[in-house]
Amino acid sequence: MVILDRKQIEELIDLNTAGAAIKAAYVAASLGEVNLPPVGHIAFPDVSADCHIKYGHKAGDPYFVIKVATGFPQNAQAGLQTGNGVSLVLSAKTGAVQAVLHDEMVMTDIRTGLGGAIATRSLARADSKQVLVVGTGPQALRQIESHIALIGTHLTFQIWGRSAIRAQAIVEQVQDRCRITVATDLAGAVGQADVIVTVTGATQPVIKDAWVRAGTHITAVGADAPGKQELDVDLVSRADVLVADSMDQCLDHGELSHAHAANRISRPQILTIGQILSGARQGRSSDAQVSIADLTGIAAQDIAIAQVVLEANADAERR
Repeated sequence: MVILDRKQIEELIDLNTAGAAIKAAYVAASLGEVNLPPVGHIAFPDVSADCHIKYGHKAGDPYFVIKVATGFPQNAQAGLQTGNGVSLVLSAKTGAVQAVLHDEMVMTDIRTGLGGAIATRSLARADSKQVLVVGTGPQALRQIESHIALIGTHLTFQIWGRSAIRAQAIVEQVQDRCRITVATDLAGAVGQADVIVTVTGATQPVIKDAWVRAGTHITAVGADAPGKQELDVDLVSRADVLVADSMDQCLDHGELSHAHAANRISRPQILTIGQILSGARQGRSSDAQVSIADLTGIAAQDIAIAQVVLEANADAERR
């Protein structure tokens, strides 16, 4: 049995290799090739925390994956990690445990960042350059790294957060790899951005409809559990292109769920990212359109990133 810790796992992941695997996972999910049961969710309201259990099996794979990921944001006050977790890889023939990937959330963070970059690359205008990242948690850094790796170093970034100190800390971590500054005026930064990536834990909208100009693409990552919301319902309802990683998840507890519950959007309006990546459906059709990708995270990504880690580990052992 393979047992790997966070440091070992992170060293085994190449972003471009993992990006290709995540793209293939989205396509497989859209084709119905992945068994994706409903997400398990445990809320801990006393500490504003939650736990997600995602699991699934891709047809033909010799194994299946069960992923447990926790988010306890108040840990930061005690100097502890805010995210943690583990993935179990089990045989699809015998049920035996094949690997324990004690990644402490790093695989989820990386696959989420890559999913965001894939959505941006697929839906943003071809001439997009200015990216605004809204939020200063660990996912903000992963989104920047993934956008650089999968889209290119021509991108320029601004980052906004309620804590200017945390925003500046992220700038210092990546300023040798890209052009990046701290945004002090959120409304103004939204109005200038070609791409907006939201990575907050907000339960009330932080991006207003009136701020967003025509042609903008938004990759919304934060609303991954019931009660979370980053975008104004008016913004979601006026968007020209709406994309989900999982239709059922996004309408149940994603960013799109709020507009859907208010009868402002309907299921037939929504595409899946896998449909766009496979060429089955068209995403953006003009530079004037506003597009939104709602990413709640799907188990197909967890299967893909686990496979990347295990294959890289096997290659390393053979050398």
